[in-house]
Amino acid sequence: MAGAAGAEEIAVTGVGLVTPGGVGVGATWAAVCAGVGTAATDPALRGLPVNLSCRVPESPEGGGGGRLWRFDRGTRFLLTAAQEALESAKLEQGAWDPGRVAVVVGTAAGGVGTLEEQHRRLLASGPRAVSPMTMPAFLPNMAAGQLALELGVTGPSLQVSTACASGATALVTAVLLLRSGMCDIAVAGGADAMVTPLCAAAFAKMGALSRRDREPGSASRPFDRDRDGFVLGEGAGVLVLERRRYADARGARPFALLAGYGATGDAHHATAPHPRGAGLRAATAAALASAGAAPADVGHVNAHGTSTPLNDRVEAAAVRELYPHGPSVTSAKGVLGHTMGAAGGIEAALTVLSVARQLVPPTANFTAPDDSAAGLDVVHGAARAQPVRLAVSNSLGFGGHNTVLAFTAV
Repeated sequence: MAGAAGAEEIAVTGVGLVTPGGVGVGATWAAVCAGVGTAATDPALRGLPVNLSCRVPESPEGGGGGRLWRFDRGTRFLLTAAQEALESAKLEQGAWDPGRVAVVVGTAAGGVGTLEEQHRRLLASGPRAVSPMTMPAFLPNMAAGQLALELGVTGPSLQVSTACASGATALVTAVLLLRSGMCDIAVAGGADAMVTPLCAAAFAKMGALSRRDREPGSASRPFDRDRDGFVLGEGAGVLVLERRRYADARGARPFALLAGYGATGDAHHATAPHPRGAGLRAATAAALASAGAAPADVGHVNAHGTSTPLNDRVEAAAVRELYPHGPSVTSAKGVLGHTMGAAGGIEAALTVLSVARQLVPPTANFTAPDDSAAGLDVVHGAARAQPVRLAVSNSLGFGGHNTVLAFTAV
């Protein structure tokens, strides 16, 4: 696992999380290790075909100060997670060359909550009721723009969107910027706040959401034979990435190395994965090749694991065939729901923590596999202590996007 020839090592020196499990790495890690679903009936979705969600349980206050009202909910999550990531990396704002710091953020929907709210105001009260901050809060690039403003950094500032793979795609983009020499530090990950009436109604109309209204805590059940759809979630996951030489020079202690990555497109269907998981398999091969690793080296798979019948079936079959030695498999969506464009960032952060702490959280609500998951070593019931030298994190998205990240122990 020496890494691709000539490729500079990329260190993960900071981690920040805002999720339905709680605000901060400590709260989220405790929640996913407890393996108890956070889904609950959501008053904001009352009257819709599905009224379940996984909400961030408190309002994060990190970053933005008294200006938080100007930001979309997803941007607030991002600022808080980024602040924690920088603190854990022991990087103080201003203690860097601002032109050598990049910001890369993934999102599936931008400030869709802001857009919905302002549209309601327009219809109810006319144009004078619309906030002048609508566009700065809604536009899909503005989460990255606001984070760069808050940090005072002037390096590349980018926002990417590959649906539910967006957070992972942002991390790949950050690695490319680092290895190109355009920056020394990248603050990268995903953020989304799509628990809105329009998004919930649209996903319900597609038949994508769980209808387990009477037992919401068990609604999200990745790879379980009784799964019936995902639960909408929200949050942010941010990593601080640095070129290894830069991190070493300042005495940083990495959590892990982002050793490899792969990104592919299915070119198959707008919303359904390739039936053989061709894009996922190709992305996995690319991630392992860039990490200088073989499938047999993988000790843990953090699965996309949405709890939808089709996605789980395709992913389970691909994972089982890619890794016949049976590495441990988990999906955080049983606890956190599907956080959409944030999922790739959140799950990358959880994979990093599994590598750093040699501990794999359980898959909540997994009781028995269906035929497609038979033979997978799905961690369930309790967190599992195990050696993890190399772990991969899978992220898939509408449009046929597939991103796989490979993390190694330092």
